[in-house]
Amino acid sequence: MAENSNELTRPKNYMEDVVFKHLDSIIASMDCCRCQRCRMDIAAYALNQLPSKYVVTRKGEVYSKLLELQQQFETDVIIAIVKAIEVVKKNPRHDDEVLVEKNESKSEQVQ
Repeated sequence: MAENSNELTRPKNYMEDVVFKHLDSIIASMDCCRCQRCRMDIAAYALNQLPSKYVVTRKGEVYSKLLELQQQFETDVIIAIVKAIEVVKKNPRHDDEVLVEKNESKSEQVQ
């Protein structure tokens, strides 16, 4: 049986795309660590607070994109990311030494 070109090969949580679409701009506007580990912790926490939106077909993906246009949907995603930033900021999982080294190297690059 030939696979329909309209089909995805496996289910996909469309909510991941939405969170990552907003993640960097929200992190940039807040006072928090921007290291890769903290970014991924923030994304994981936010995704765990939001309902999954799994899609299998391109048609399902289009439907999910329509949901994204709804004001409340956008607001829920932004609120989840902001809450995640607060939690990760209070409980970072990286070494302070690594963070200090990164910040020092950034300040050296600016000079």
